[in-house]
Amino acid sequence: MSDYTPPTQDMQFTLEDVLGFTHEELDSETITAILDEASKLARDELAPLNATGDQHGARIDTQTGDVTTAPGFKDAYANYRDGGWNAVPFDPDYGGQGLPWAIAFPVQEMWQGANMSFGLCPLLNQGAVEAISAHGSQDLKDTYLENLISGQWTGTMNLTEPQAGSDLGLLSAKAAPNDDGTFKISGQKIFITYGDHDMADNIIHLVLARLPDAPDDVKGISLFVVPKFLPDSGARNAVKCIGLEHKLGIHASPTCTMDFDGATGFIVGEPHMGLKYMFTMMNNARLSVGLQGVAIAERAYQHALSYAQERVQGKSTDTGERVSIDHHPDVKRMLLEMRSCTEAGRALTYQAALALDSGDELVHLLTPLVKSWCTDMSVSVASLGIQVHGGMGFIEETGAAQYMRDSRILPIYEGTNGIQAADLVFRKMLRDQGTLALRYIGELKDNMSPDHQDDMQPYLNDLTDLIKAIGAHKDINALSFAAKPCLDAFALIAGACLLSRSAIAVQSHSDPDFAAQKIESITFFIQHILPRAHGHLISARHSL
Repeated sequence: MSDYTPPTQDMQFTLEDVLGFTHEELDSETITAILDEASKLARDELAPLNATGDQHGARIDTQTGDVTTAPGFKDAYANYRDGGWNAVPFDPDYGGQGLPWAIAFPVQEMWQGANMSFGLCPLLNQGAVEAISAHGSQDLKDTYLENLISGQWTGTMNLTEPQAGSDLGLLSAKAAPNDDGTFKISGQKIFITYGDHDMADNIIHLVLARLPDAPDDVKGISLFVVPKFLPDSGARNAVKCIGLEHKLGIHASPTCTMDFDGATGFIVGEPHMGLKYMFTMMNNARLSVGLQGVAIAERAYQHALSYAQERVQGKSTDTGERVSIDHHPDVKRMLLEMRSCTEAGRALTYQAALALDSGDELVHLLTPLVKSWCTDMSVSVASLGIQVHGGMGFIEETGAAQYMRDSRILPIYEGTNGIQAADLVFRKMLRDQGTLALRYIGELKDNMSPDHQDDMQPYLNDLTDLIKAIGAHKDINALSFAAKPCLDAFALIAGACLLSRSAIAVQSHSDPDFAAQKIESITFFIQHILPRAHGHLISARHSL
């Protein structure tokens, strides 16, 4: 059975032909070369470690708190780091390559698709780089950014605590001032991805904690840098992992309980501004989590397709001969759903990357759509992958179950999908009475294929009416109840419109097999997946 092969052709088609990405320093041949090189590392080194990492997991020395990653991970990370891949989207002043997010997203999709447990390490590091870059002092930038960007060091996000969950107003970690301008950080943090590991020389924790004079609730949170090893002396700081979570999936990614026992910390920005600074990390991470959803859906699809092409069972209704199961209509339907939903999610996510690069406020609207819909989609696609395998999908040895187990965390972390829906309705619609959302709907309408106008127009009209109704509504509880079906309808309609745009672009494609497959995906999504938006629209309207 074949393993993961990054879909570089669809990645580049989506970026350049569908979304119109251009860059003065990156011609099409250069983009192809970048994606091909990343593909080699993902396919040849990271993907083969996916199953073994799942089986072995990370291990902790309970005496020292030191964590050892699964076999092969340390060497693979060294090759990833030494290849310069960690530096792709970051500031050249600190050793970054300065490439746009529109290129970084396809590259990152490969790491996540090849080995999501591995890909979580650079994902969290990315958030730390963004937070220090945006809010740190010049001294913090000079001390930490070069090594974080190169990947010599890695970063973490230490946000929640056992009693807090998503309610960060309940945080109790303390930050006591020292005479030298540093702070003594005390408390415990849970669910810290790569809170400790053996792949980097130092681990830089971004920690939310309260100063002694902090106001109550979220207004009293500050953000601190707490390194595992102090950069000036190399001394071990008073922070360590005291336990690893035993999780449903992502077994090779160490999810740590971290204990800060008077550890030395350095404040980021101004006191009591930690929540604001945190969202620099969170918003970046939310798009990346949506990208993880696309990536693992692609991996599950490839796995299911390969099995279906090899598994001979049942007879053809046309010839009466025994055939591989990919010939059976119901299996074809499942595979088409997996592929078309993945391609819709890829287009939506890459569009967010382009908006991030251009500074278009559209990225704020797309972030909850990408994070929520693409992650829910990944769980559905991974579940279908098990179904394609039949009873063998329920057996761990076939590998299909891992994708469902791994994907199940995606709708939960970096803000649950219910939080994403509330963000869409209250922060992205009510604040401007839906102006940005309606602008986006207009752009979708203007750029889709004329062949799909009749199919799409009723959905766009109903979505427009719903957004206007939300903008005029005053009942917070009713709006909260309507938020998730509103988001799901919006994402399905946006995904369908972007696939419709693909139908125009693919007409001139040089590869007839790719073009035929793409048209098949587009047609299936619009005819069989998009109608689900109608139910979501009705549900949302009934909730108001």
